[in-house]
Amino acid sequence: MAKETLTIKDNRTEQEYEVPIWEDTIPAMELRQIKVNEGDFGMMSFDPGFKNTATTESTITLVDGANGILRYRGYPIDQLCEKSDSFESAYLIQYGELPTKEEYDKWVGDLKARASLPENFKAFFKAFEKDGHPMGKFIASVAALGTFNPTGSDIENVANRVEHVQRLFASAPTLAAYSYRNSQDLPYVEPDPELSYAGNFLKMMFADKDGNYELNPALEEALDILFILHMDHEQNCGTNAMRSIGSSHVDPYSAMAGAAAALYGPLHGGANEAVLRMLTKIGDVSNIPAFLEGVKAGKEKLMGFGHRVYKNYDPRARIIKSHADEVFKIAGANPLLDIALELEKIALNEDYFAKRKLYPNVDFYSGMIYQALGIPRAMFTVMFAIPRSIGWLAQWQELLNDPLQKIARPRQVYLGEGERSYKEIEQR
Repeated sequence: MAKETLTIKDNRTEQEYEVPIWEDTIPAMELRQIKVNEGDFGMMSFDPGFKNTATTESTITLVDGANGILRYRGYPIDQLCEKSDSFESAYLIQYGELPTKEEYDKWVGDLKARASLPENFKAFFKAFEKDGHPMGKFIASVAALGTFNPTGSDIENVANRVEHVQRLFASAPTLAAYSYRNSQDLPYVEPDPELSYAGNFLKMMFADKDGNYELNPALEEALDILFILHMDHEQNCGTNAMRSIGSSHVDPYSAMAGAAAALYGPLHGGANEAVLRMLTKIGDVSNIPAFLEGVKAGKEKLMGFGHRVYKNYDPRARIIKSHADEVFKIAGANPLLDIALELEKIALNEDYFAKRKLYPNVDFYSGMIYQALGIPRAMFTVMFAIPRSIGWLAQWQELLNDPLQKIARPRQVYLGEGERSYKEIEQR
């Protein structure tokens, strides 16, 4: 019977080492035994950007990029988008199982009870510059909310942890809406306990000065689906930040602010805005062939295609695309959609893009739907952060419960100067 081990031969010393294999990985610490001299530190792996390094084991989300599969706790994402809602999917991600009717009702009731912000916290928003970016305000307000909830630092108390997880997920739409209304110099709208997670956010965003808002069920459903699609996505940059910061055992507010800051970067959460800029630049369906020739020549960038993990059609993009027509029927036609559909059709049928496994990802269509919902481009990354909060918090809880996890402290390969003697300034 074959052994679950890997034999490594060091050609420098002719010595062989046998290391265990677990789930197609090898423990990195096993490399430390490989040395030329006894006084050596030992070998390390070098993997900038963690392109092929697993830093944790997890039971939350499966992303099978080769086959275009995304599952939360084993449930296919298309089933959840069709049959679930944001409240139920969030419960699943947090607890690992779909709730019973009693569990669902209690979970929703607890969330709605914690969606409002402390009255004196609202004054915090008044300190922001009106023209400040909503995502910057969101990040700052998440961290600041922790100062209004000092018991959040008691992370050893499981019941206390649950309360603050609920508070962060419940208040994420409120913080987001307040960040937007602050930039518009509009009065804040209190959360409505009668509405869904998505519907409540839309009302807090767009209600008039008297708090009136007519909610369209089809648009509410479309946003709810977008929220479900963005709740978790394995060990991406923001989630890695949540885990890395959380490994110091800081409170969840501080850790989530750091995760949101990672998401703020244009290489992570800002790609859907870049797609809209690209489609606007193309301008007309007739310009697509010339644009794609520019892509092949390295003069243009094809935004919304390709993914670090997915080497197949992103299942989230397929789901969003299927709802786009319904949204535009209500919100009005968007000429960018025609350009996007034709661009996708041409690109998917050209060998150049097929060989490079460049398929549409979630960002290719999400920005157009946000735009149809009336969400300004500056809010797109905030829209990503709202639902992702539950994924970050579930990953944070999993980290705390994992006895293998230690404080994050990567190694480096030092290439700087050797020891040098200090010279007085007159001698330099």
